[in-house]
Amino acid sequence: MTELMMTCQVCPRGCYLQAAKDTGGHVSVEGNDCERGVLFATAQLTSDPFTTAVRPLYVDESALAKQPERYRHAIAMFRQLYGEEGDVQLYSAPGRSEVGGNHTDHQHGKVLACSLNLDVIAVVRPREDGFVRLKSEGYPEDRVDLSQLDPVPEEEGTSQALIRGVAGALAAAGYAVGGFDAYTTSDVLQGSGMSSSAAFEVLVGTILSGLYNDGAIPPVTVAKASQIAENRYFGKPSGLLDQMACSVGNLVTIDFKDPAEPVVRQVDADFGAFGHSLCIVDTHGSHADLTPDYAAVPAEMKQVAAFFGKEVLRDVDEEAFYEKLPEVRAQVGDRPVLRAIHFFEENRRVDREVAALEAGDFEAFLNEVRASGNSSYKFLQNVYSPAHPERQGVSLALALSEKVLKGRGASRVHGGGFAGTIQAFVPNDLVEEYRETLDAALGEGSCHILFVRGVGGTKIETNDLTEKEERT
Repeated sequence: MTELMMTCQVCPRGCYLQAAKDTGGHVSVEGNDCERGVLFATAQLTSDPFTTAVRPLYVDESALAKQPERYRHAIAMFRQLYGEEGDVQLYSAPGRSEVGGNHTDHQHGKVLACSLNLDVIAVVRPREDGFVRLKSEGYPEDRVDLSQLDPVPEEEGTSQALIRGVAGALAAAGYAVGGFDAYTTSDVLQGSGMSSSAAFEVLVGTILSGLYNDGAIPPVTVAKASQIAENRYFGKPSGLLDQMACSVGNLVTIDFKDPAEPVVRQVDADFGAFGHSLCIVDTHGSHADLTPDYAAVPAEMKQVAAFFGKEVLRDVDEEAFYEKLPEVRAQVGDRPVLRAIHFFEENRRVDREVAALEAGDFEAFLNEVRASGNSSYKFLQNVYSPAHPERQGVSLALALSEKVLKGRGASRVHGGGFAGTIQAFVPNDLVEEYRETLDAALGEGSCHILFVRGVGGTKIETNDLTEKEERT
């Protein structure tokens, strides 16, 4: 008889399971609230060590089945590039989904976000000379000398800037940094609103934590270092939402009122338990010339804040805003005013979404998601670029979503907007029709059915797979 006690990691509920496998191979499970707990416990008792170690990262069995070959390929590529000698370590950082709080983080607002079971992984070996050599699949190798940790203007907009920036920010915070070789591969879609850049930044921070700080750098600190890298070194203005969701993991609500000490709280909810699937639809829109559109959102919100002598909208009294509305309009124009209205409403909406999920009222949650999408379209105005009205893939995806859902579920623009992806909560009985409809219009594989991952950036604590690679 083999017995295990464990915490289920399929969803945020975290049921405490007691599982046993008898000599005949029969598995019994107690303590589960749903059938997926039985599947999780059974897999723990019957899986090889590598699969057991990475199951919490990929959640879905179909996604999990692809991982051994994916990691073996990454290990083989690493050894081909950087040699056979020396042990290697494995790291992972997830993409993220913003569930609520569209463009609120940069105004010190509130968000509801989750990490996803898509990730960027790295095979890593430390170096003693302070150099980083990092090869991402499909891209040229990045080389960074960490003896120089200040921003390098010539690197702006490159992944070298992100590597140097994360290392520089962590060193400034008092942590040890050092060189390493790494081979990375990612299934976090670029330009998808899943924050592939934040996942990469968090991966670098997690590697430095694991190699040189015994894994002791807090996830919030890694997130802050990643934001510094993106803002000051890479040259892209952003809030802290993306990095925080990728680094902390799970479904969390975050209040950025004090961005130096954001308040992070896990939300106990499982979309699957409510009979809905989380779908992210990639409209394949280009982000290449959209930087002015993204930058205008926080800039215009800050124009409104500046009218009241404040830096961000979180510090502006909403009642005073409406009292002074004619004067604000006259000074900054209507679009900044509309975007401020979106912020005030969206910030409250996050609280209502969290309350609805924690009360088990999924229909109330869906109503808030619909309202968020409506506000983003009409007031925030980040569904398409006014410079390119002919490119409205996000609008099309939302229209097709409404056609299929017919008032059920919910859909909204996802992430920064203007191009990229939408998010939809689709009743399980409509998932196949939804996927077929969106794929037919936007291309095969555009609709992704995803799961909340309970783990943020992490070192994978198993040598089972790497030892097998060394023996072959």
